[in-house]
Amino acid sequence: MHINELSLKNYRNYESLDLTFDHKVNVIIGENAQGKTNIMESIYVLALTKSHRTSKDKELIKWDESYAKIKGSVVKRNRQFPLELIFSNKGKKAKLNHIEQQRLSDYIGALNVVMFAPEDLNLVKGSPQERRRFIDMEIGQIQPIYVYHLGQFQKILKQRNALLKDYQRKQQMDRTMLRVMTEQIIEHAATIIHRRFKFLQLLRKWAQPIHLGISRHLEKLEITYDASIEVSENMELSKIVEVYQKQFEDMETKEIERGTSLIGPHRDDLVFHLNGKEVQTYGSQGQQRTTALSLKLAEIELIYSEVGEYPILLLDDVLSELDDHRQSHLLNTIQGKVQTFVSTTSVDGIEHDTLKKAEIFHVHQGAVSKEG
Repeated sequence: MHINELSLKNYRNYESLDLTFDHKVNVIIGENAQGKTNIMESIYVLALTKSHRTSKDKELIKWDESYAKIKGSVVKRNRQFPLELIFSNKGKKAKLNHIEQQRLSDYIGALNVVMFAPEDLNLVKGSPQERRRFIDMEIGQIQPIYVYHLGQFQKILKQRNALLKDYQRKQQMDRTMLRVMTEQIIEHAATIIHRRFKFLQLLRKWAQPIHLGISRHLEKLEITYDASIEVSENMELSKIVEVYQKQFEDMETKEIERGTSLIGPHRDDLVFHLNGKEVQTYGSQGQQRTTALSLKLAEIELIYSEVGEYPILLLDDVLSELDDHRQSHLLNTIQGKVQTFVSTTSVDGIEHDTLKKAEIFHVHQGAVSKEG
């Protein structure tokens, strides 16, 4: 899988940009705030319809413009096809092979990407929200229907919280509407957690041996799911539904008192252990970074095992953040099999064959030139 061409119109600081890429390694060099990360972000957005840097689509549109457009020519399973996204004040339109998709879940998965940026090094020690976002984005790529369930859950959750807040202000109320919403939210919440469990089993399968290799066989990585309800990985979907029904029933009065939903996948977390020790709390910065790197490399192999082709890898200003050992392990792993985009202020000090054979682009004040 690779992207041949990228076209941007009114995207971030680019009024118009057309690029063609090497199907192996592309290095984008430029000082900070010149626009190199915007190119990396646009490829990510083209795949997943949302940015890893902002939740506000309007920030993707160039200042004083009414819309932004990203187009890409993708090769997957020896077939070339176009992808197109348009962002405007009316929302976003997604086109796959020139046909507008009514649901984003019908579009996502056409192009698979793995992004590794400096903020991902905080994946382990950062907030639970970051880890939930990580798992949600990756499941969505390989099981697009998950995006639908997640969207429905978030929509109902917002409505349910507004209702609970309203109930909190009143002394007496009819709870019928709340119970209808609870039934609706359980259907999606149970599906989300069930699919997260299945994904976690796959992630663990790939991340454990990768981490063992990077740590020179000194550390065993364990990943567990910390749910807000009493469920386990091997539970059937119907059993998870039952547990949610009982828990919501028991929590109803407390939720009204607090004015918010107290259980659900939006309150769950991932926990990482190395040799039995929790990495978030007790791991060194090096251990936390190695764990994050293992997760990203595991994503690549996991997507390959599920989709049958390697995803595109986006390394956004992250190589300089890794020491020589982790840097070499990363570049050795991807060499020759994954189309890779590397953004950096300089390649000085990075001695690796992968980068020596790369296509080089220079970015300066929103203008891009190809070396040679």
